[in-house]
Amino acid sequence: MTVRHYFLVLFIMFLFGSSYPINKLALNTSLTPVLAASLRMFILFVCLVPFCKFKIPNKKYYLPLAGFSFSMGFGVFIFLNLSLQKATMVAPIIIGAQLAIPFAILASSLFLGEKVTPKMWVLIFISFFGIFLIGYDPNLKSEIFAIFLCAISAFFYGVANVFSRYIKDIDVKLTNTVMGFTGFILLFLFSIFFEGNTVYQLLNIDFYTWLLLLHNGVMVSVIAHTSLFYLYKFYSVNKIMPFYSLFPVFGLILTFFIFGEIPTLLSAIGGLIIIFSVYRLQKIR
Repeated sequence: MTVRHYFLVLFIMFLFGSSYPINKLALNTSLTPVLAASLRMFILFVCLVPFCKFKIPNKKYYLPLAGFSFSMGFGVFIFLNLSLQKATMVAPIIIGAQLAIPFAILASSLFLGEKVTPKMWVLIFISFFGIFLIGYDPNLKSEIFAIFLCAISAFFYGVANVFSRYIKDIDVKLTNTVMGFTGFILLFLFSIFFEGNTVYQLLNIDFYTWLLLLHNGVMVSVIAHTSLFYLYKFYSVNKIMPFYSLFPVFGLILTFFIFGEIPTLLSAIGGLIIIFSVYRLQKIR
């Protein structure tokens, strides 16, 4: 990998890591979590529409495209935002989100029949042991429900990964545009019916909150992911995937500087276990 591409992949992982503390800052305002998620999907949709060539896909892609759009556009972000809203600390959520990789492997094995080797099973077990270790930290008892919601978000990410394999022949801009639009509509309707005062909140979002939303909607969802697909043109997935283990590191560093969070010894050990096992799983994949 060239030096320029090394810096690019590090910048991408920095943006991915920044998503969690920045999202928490947005939710610390009066903005409700589901509305925040819907606006992120709306920003993604608006940014991709001008570059998308709309073409009705073959009927065989309808169901997996709908499944991908629902699981990624709705399932991942509604539970992620709910977990961040419930959490008093961001660090456990960043670490818990790493379960997306083990869930993706398990889902691929169940629905796609992909082989899971004994070594992978051991690493999956170790990663879940790490999250249980964090859950049993007496200093994080109030965070257990938030970590549970984060695990559901990670599960939906794993499911979305399976659906994405069925629609890999469709242009990625089209799939993400459809996902953004689907997620926006579903989340916005959910916000109206279950959060209430959605239009009032929407009209009263201040400039600072919009900047936070634009960071996650543009910098993370559009620029970071687009740059990642750019790198895939030069390198295999196995070459890029191990770098994913860096984004929780960047996220934890930013969380320290923004919120002053210092992980407890038990959560630090659990986090290292998860990051290491996920790193090894990505190397195997």
